[in-house]
Amino acid sequence: QVQLVESGGGSVQAGGSLRLSCAASGYTANSNHMGWFRHAPGKEREAVACINTFSRNTFYADSVKGRFTISQDNAKNTVYLQMTRLNAEDTATYYCATDAIPAGGSVLDPYYYQSWGPGTQVTVST
Repeated sequence: QVQLVESGGGSVQAGGSLRLSCAASGYTANSNHMGWFRHAPGKEREAVACINTFSRNTFYADSVKGRFTISQDNAKNTVYLQMTRLNAEDTATYYCATDAIPAGGSVLDPYYYQSWGPGTQVTVST
């Protein structure tokens, strides 16, 4: 069982930056991937980025490539999402997730993940 909690959300102006954190606790040995997703009102949940926790290979949605960076700190059991050049379309509740059991498909597909945090709100004003 893995527990996840996000932090670092807030309100920023367009063009600004935020760094989100996802702290993991419990049994994390089988957490091969950590992912960031977001859900905005009127839109479906969508993938943002994910990282293979062993190889540290990263994957990004086209909408955030070049602006967002996912990274991890194994000593702290924490995954980060550094967001830059934020715009209004980035406004959403951001969730982190991990694949507690093996799953098929793309690592950018929410179906790939089984454990989720409660989310943190990001609001970008113009």
